[in-house]
Amino acid sequence: MISTLLSLALATVAVVPQAAAPRAVGEDEVPIQRAIVEIVSVNGSGCPAGTTDVAVADDNLSFTVSHRSFIAKAGGGAEPTDARKNCQLALDVFAPKGFTFGIASAEYHGFINLQSGATAAQRALYYFQGSANTTVRTHPFKGPLRDDWQSVDTTDPASIEYAPCGNDRLFNINTELRVNAGSSNPSATSWISMDNPDRNPVVRYHFAWKRC
Repeated sequence: MISTLLSLALATVAVVPQAAAPRAVGEDEVPIQRAIVEIVSVNGSGCPAGTTDVAVADDNLSFTVSHRSFIAKAGGGAEPTDARKNCQLALDVFAPKGFTFGIASAEYHGFINLQSGATAAQRALYYFQGSANTTVRTHPFKGPLRDDWQSVDTTDPASIEYAPCGNDRLFNINTELRVNAGSSNPSATSWISMDNPDRNPVVRYHFAWKRC
């Protein structure tokens, strides 16, 4: 389920005139100063207030998102509105001085329980503030299926889009879970989750760094 995201979802952003262009760093070169990722806003039926956290890894190579109420379900006693859940995050990413960032890959995981004939999908959309260009990637699942699930989206290093140097743009992530109970056994509940009540990360975004 690997797709070429993030030439992906980091939509093309026009560079402000006279802004310094980023240049590639060595493979092992990452900023020493800690990057900061802050949630500016969080909206959606999959992430009620107070149920989503963001943290930057100690090695500055990635940041994680933890959800505690992100589950879509259909069939049985589920309400029609339960079949689709989404979460829209607006993040302010403070790159260390002299660096800018892109996203090299994204990993999502959770648990899935689909009855025979049921289907589900996980979808992700990414873009920088002010850009009209977006890219969407969807990962489908088909029942019967009861297991952990994972989707991974990557991009070739030469195709990674970077935030413009010297320009503060919010990084937006919209994720979605969707379930269709199908017609085989609509009285049984099917569901897909991307949450962890223990606040363990369920999504990881891997940074790519460049010097400005």
